[in-house]
Amino acid sequence: MTVSIEFVGEWYTVNPNEPFLIGREGPLELDDNPYLHRRFLTISFVDALYWIENVGSRLTATLADKDGATQAYLAPGARIPIVYAQTLLLFTAGPTTYEMTIFNDDPPYLPAHTAHGDDTGETTIGPVELTPSQLLLILALAEPVLTGRGTTSSIPSSQQAAERLGWPLTRFNRKLDHVCERLTRHGIRGLHGGPGKLAVNRRARLVEHAVATRLVTAEDLYRLDDPSLYDDAG
Repeated sequence: MTVSIEFVGEWYTVNPNEPFLIGREGPLELDDNPYLHRRFLTISFVDALYWIENVGSRLTATLADKDGATQAYLAPGARIPIVYAQTLLLFTAGPTTYEMTIFNDDPPYLPAHTAHGDDTGETTIGPVELTPSQLLLILALAEPVLTGRGTTSSIPSSQQAAERLGWPLTRFNRKLDHVCERLTRHGIRGLHGGPGKLAVNRRARLVEHAVATRLVTAEDLYRLDDPSLYDDAG
């Protein structure tokens, strides 16, 4: 069983005899982003499985199978096995979102489309019906990631996304609240920091979830050419 990672056209192979580190140091050394942990994620071979663990203290990561049918929210201290042939990994540190793909040449499982969410943060994606304006909001936030797949991207501020759509900022923020509340009701974690407290990084988490699970794709970006044609004005 061999696990490798593709990031920005570069390939990295995980040595089963030692932990593979992703962060500001280690085999997959990212840029000098001060918001990124020096030691953020590790991939280790334990009990005949490869595991990915969040060894950081603040940041989270989003993982999904190739088809976006299941996704996992990896909080600090959590770990999950790498069980699919291809696993999409996204995480955000400060203004930068990173996207990479983990390949397993002998995957233990195929995507399960009937699984239920549990306390590990793993969730099967069911139908989430969004209004046209909610879809526009997500597209405006996810546009840099969708147009630069497999690289690093910067997620727009709420003001920038509102201007992209031609909306007042107050409307954008209200719609953002509604989208986060709807997805939270569907079991998506990380969009609220706690009871009554919105997470500071909810825009990043929203983009990670939407891209990983194919809630939005690059094929949807045409709607941003003239948002008024696809806006329900609600």
